[in-house]
Amino acid sequence: MTLDGLSASNVEIAASRLHTIIQGFKGKRVLVVGDMVADEYLTGNPTRIAREAPVLLLELFEEYIVPGGAANVAVNASALGAEVLLAGVVGNDTSGSKLRHAVGALGMCQDGLLTDSTRPTITKTRVMAGSSQVVRQHVLRIDRIDRSEVSEPYKSQLIAYIQEVLPSIDVLMLSDYDNGMISPAIIQSCLPLARELEKIIVVDSHGAFSRFQGITALTPNQPEAEAALGITIHSDTDLNEAGARLLQGSRAKSVLITRGREGISLFETDQPPLHMPIFHLPNVSEVVDPNGAGDTVAATYALALAASASMPEAAYLANAAAALVVRRLGAASNTPEELAGLFS
Repeated sequence: MTLDGLSASNVEIAASRLHTIIQGFKGKRVLVVGDMVADEYLTGNPTRIAREAPVLLLELFEEYIVPGGAANVAVNASALGAEVLLAGVVGNDTSGSKLRHAVGALGMCQDGLLTDSTRPTITKTRVMAGSSQVVRQHVLRIDRIDRSEVSEPYKSQLIAYIQEVLPSIDVLMLSDYDNGMISPAIIQSCLPLARELEKIIVVDSHGAFSRFQGITALTPNQPEAEAALGITIHSDTDLNEAGARLLQGSRAKSVLITRGREGISLFETDQPPLHMPIFHLPNVSEVVDPNGAGDTVAATYALALAASASMPEAAYLANAAAALVVRRLGAASNTPEELAGLFS
């Protein structure tokens, strides 16, 4: 079976091979280090324009918190069958408690998830308008973030935990939302030891990629790549240059750039670029919410590599996984069965 989007690059992947890779996700141990975010959703039924100001009046009928940021990377890895360990901080507040409850319900190890009473839990509140009868739409987002670096004694405790568990894991994932967790000290505690232990290291960062040297993969989106390099990508030539510069600047083995409706582009050391169009899903709805799709890509790519996939195979699975989650509201994730079902 030749899969659309890869045949032009002389890459053929049998459905049975993809199923084998997906089956290999189960039981892989993944350490997720990064900015733990509580994604809060407030949904109201729009009733009228408020009398005191020309704004929409919503009658609140639903509110909940789901894991976001690095915690959403962890959710995606867990949903695909991995055993997930968390390293990060939350505040001593309601959002932190609800985030802990959400990840605990999924069976993730919270030994490295510390409560720092000096800072609030990173919380991103999305106000939604709609009801059960209509499509819900984003109206407003409110972010509560302390961007200062994680302080002592929490930093030292995190470093000790990371170094303790690194020998026992298969994948190290650094999820950097530039919210204070991924400091130079944290990076130095992770990368040299992970490289020495020959672990798969995947970095999903919002910038300053050169901080992460000698890793397995970087997974930026196109705007992040453009911002980091100070360029605008207008053509395949620009894109190829960006990929080459990111590879060189980070000494990474691969760079996977997500490009929204344009698909995904894979750059490997000593290999030609591989550009994949957006994965086509027949008989499904249009994109509902792209929030969290990059987390899905990073987690799927990392687990596929841990399951002995080649980088093109891992990129293809990541592309397919993203196509599924953007058709659901909020930061979503896939099960192995859902992902395997695309390749029957």
